[in-house]
Amino acid sequence: MLAPALTVLSLFSAVGLCNLYEDVADLPGFQYDFVIIGGGTAGNALASRLTENPNVAVLVLEAGLNPGSDPNVAVPFLSGGVSANATIYSWNYTTIPQAGADGIAYPFSRAFMLGGCSAHNGLAYTRGADSDWDRYATISGDSGWSWNSVLPYFKKAEQWTAPSDNHNTAGQYTPSVHGTSGPIQVSLAGYTWSEFQGHVLQTTKELPNEFPFNQDPNSGKPLGIGYMQSTIGNGARSSSATGYLNSTVLARSNLHVLLHAQVSKLVNPVASRVVPSEPTAFGGVQFRFDGTLYVANATKEIILSAGPIGTPSILMHSGVGDSAVLKPLGIPVVRDLPSVGKNSSEHPYGGLQWPVTSNQTIEALYSSTSVMDSSMAQWTKSRTGPMVDAPPGPMLAWLRLPANSTTLQKYPDPSSGADAPHFEVLFQPSGLDIYGPGPYTPTVSLTLGLVSPASRGSVTINSADPFAAPVIDLGLFSNDFDASAFAEGLQLITKIASAPNWKGYLGAPVLDISTMSLDDIIAHVRGASGPGYHFVGTAGMSPRGAQYGAVDPDLKVKGIYGLRVVDVSVLPVVPAAHTQAAAYVVAERAADLIKSQWNL
Repeated sequence: MLAPALTVLSLFSAVGLCNLYEDVADLPGFQYDFVIIGGGTAGNALASRLTENPNVAVLVLEAGLNPGSDPNVAVPFLSGGVSANATIYSWNYTTIPQAGADGIAYPFSRAFMLGGCSAHNGLAYTRGADSDWDRYATISGDSGWSWNSVLPYFKKAEQWTAPSDNHNTAGQYTPSVHGTSGPIQVSLAGYTWSEFQGHVLQTTKELPNEFPFNQDPNSGKPLGIGYMQSTIGNGARSSSATGYLNSTVLARSNLHVLLHAQVSKLVNPVASRVVPSEPTAFGGVQFRFDGTLYVANATKEIILSAGPIGTPSILMHSGVGDSAVLKPLGIPVVRDLPSVGKNSSEHPYGGLQWPVTSNQTIEALYSSTSVMDSSMAQWTKSRTGPMVDAPPGPMLAWLRLPANSTTLQKYPDPSSGADAPHFEVLFQPSGLDIYGPGPYTPTVSLTLGLVSPASRGSVTINSADPFAAPVIDLGLFSNDFDASAFAEGLQLITKIASAPNWKGYLGAPVLDISTMSLDDIIAHVRGASGPGYHFVGTAGMSPRGAQYGAVDPDLKVKGIYGLRVVDVSVLPVVPAAHTQAAAYVVAERAADLIKSQWNL
C-alpha cells in the first residue's frame, strides 16, 4: 500500500531531498530527452513512466504551486473548497457568456498546482462505457483506443484499496475489473450515510426495471445504480502527485520537476528534415519564472500536458492553429491546423433537492463548528469519519433517456451506444448549495449531469500575449438536444424520488417540476445549470493523414516532428464519465507509444 497522502505531500516541501524545484536557479540544466509541459493528472503519470528507464532524462514544467500538506487538498471532504475559483490553487478562468445558458459567464476552475485537477477535483473515479472507447477507436482509426485495448491501462494505473472504515465490500464492486498494484488508490466510500443510502438501494428493488442495481459501473457497462468509486486511499486524496510522483519516483536522478514555471510558447521552429509528413520541429520550450523568460530544450520530444485549456492556448501562441485566428494577432503561422481549440465538449450539471426528516446529512457538519472540528480531529487521528469521502456521496446512477423519449424522437442520439448513459445522477446527502453561506436545513439532492451532450464549444485566443487569459466557450446548451434531454433527466430524478420507500423521508421538493410544462423545465435548465469541469476535445485525435483534427492517434501533433499532446484534450468526444480516469489511461498508453518509438 502507498504511504498516506499527507506523508507523501509533506515530502514535497523538503525540496532539497528530491528533484522537485521551487527555484529555477536550482535546476541542474535546460536540456533533456523529454520536456513535459504541465505537472497535472496526465503529465505526472507520463513523467513517472518515462523515467522508469534510468537513461531517459525528463523535465516537467509546472506553472502552479506545491500544495504541501494543505488539508484542503488532502482531506476528501474539503475538496469542494479547494476546487473553487478565487483560490491560490486555481487559474481563475471565466467563460464567455453562454448564449444557450441564459448568457451566464461561468467561473471555470482549473487546477494551478502540482497534480493538476487530480489534486483538486471531486475524486470521482469513473471510466465510462465500453462504447465510448470503441468510438474513440473508430474516430481515430486506431484499435488501440478501444475498450478492450485500454482496459489494461485502467488496471495498470489503479491500486484497489479497502475503504477507510474497512467495511465488507462484497457485492459492492467486481474485483476482476480492477487493478491492485498501480500508483492511484481507488476505493469505495469509507463513511456510510446509512439512512440516505438505504433509500437509494431500496429504490433498485422497488423500481428494478427503470433503476436496476449495478454491482460495478466501471465494468464498461455502467447503466444502473451502484456504489461510487473514488481516488482515495487511507481516507486521503490519491492524486497524480501523491501516486505517480511519490518520494521514490522523485528521488530518480533523471527526473526534474520545476514549479512556478509558466510556459508561454514553443520556440525556434526549424525544418525537421526527418519525416516528410512532419516538416517542422520546435527547438525549445519558453517559460517564465519570476518575471524572466527561459528556454528548455528537448532532444527527443516536447510533450504538451497542459490540459484542454492550456494545451490549445500554448499551441496557438506557438503558431500552431487556425491561421484565420493567428494572422490577425500577428502570430507567425508555423502550421495551419484549424481544429486546434475547436470541437470541445463539456457536461452540464444541475439537479433537484428535498428537505428531509433526518439530521443525518452533511448540513449537520456545516451547521455546527464543534461537529466539524470533531470530525476533522477524527480524520487526523484515525482517517475515519465523514471527512474521508468527498461530498458527492456514496452512490451514483448512470441512466438513459427512456425509449419513448420526446427528445430522442426529435433529435439524433449523441451517445456512443445503447449501453452508454445519457445521464449521471449523484445521490448527495446534502443540498445543492452546501458551500453557500447557510443557514443549513437537513436536505438531500439528486444532482444530474448530462454525460452525452451534443453541444460543442471552443478555446481560442484574442491576444498575442501568451500570458493573457484564453477565450473559453463551453457551448453549454448550444445544441437544443441538451436542454431538452436535461429536462427529461430531471423528470427521471423525480421518478426515483417517487419510489414508495422515500415517502415520509422526503419533504416537498424545493422546486416541484411536476407542475411545470416541458418548455418551462427547459427554460429552468438553461438558467440553473452549470459546467461539470469535464472539458475535453480541444486537440482531438483523428486518423493519420486526415486533414482535420489536431493530433494523430499516436498523439503526435499533425505536421510537427517531436511534438505530442498527452492529456484529455485529445479525446474527440467527452466520455460518459468524469475525466480523471481517462486522463490516466491517455498517459499510460502514451508512455508505451513513446517508449516503443524511441526503443526505451
